[in-house]
Amino acid sequence: MEEIQLFLDEAKSLMGKAVEHTQSELQKIRAGKASPSMLDGVHVDYYGAPTPLNQVASINTPDARTLLIKPWEKTLVQEIERAIINSDLGFAPQNDGENIRINIPPLSEDRRHQLVKQVKQECEHGKVSIRTIRKDTNDSIKKLQNEGVSEDLVKDGEGEVQKLTDQFSNQIDEVFKVKEHELMTV
Repeated sequence: MEEIQLFLDEAKSLMGKAVEHTQSELQKIRAGKASPSMLDGVHVDYYGAPTPLNQVASINTPDARTLLIKPWEKTLVQEIERAIINSDLGFAPQNDGENIRINIPPLSEDRRHQLVKQVKQECEHGKVSIRTIRKDTNDSIKKLQNEGVSEDLVKDGEGEVQKLTDQFSNQIDEVFKVKEHELMTV
């Protein structure tokens, strides 16, 4: 029935967004390699307005352990340095008057294990979101039975929802494996 298909399509879309959100959260967890996305949460006071760092400077990675920040206005060097120090990232920026360099220290074994736990927790949040979507979709499909949809169609719909749930949960498991490997590789 087409109502069930609409619910399935919506569930598929929402579960896809849950996987995307999990991936974006995992990108914020650094693996000891320099990545411009590490500074995504840093905001700089730009003429009185908090502005994302990537809108006032270019951020490059000249090598695997260094971030190079080139402000578009030289007057912002001090402001950018202050914003990075005040962020909870734990970076020690080095200012040469025109650019800012951040050296990313290698991770200790304990820190790697902490980060893997953090990744696992983030992935579990993603799976909880998927299970919540499954529950809401199944509830919506069951309501259709009260409106005259046959029990067989409702059961088929619930089976399809479970297949989607398994598919997207497996995607999150794959994302976890990749991130865990990335973190544990020295």
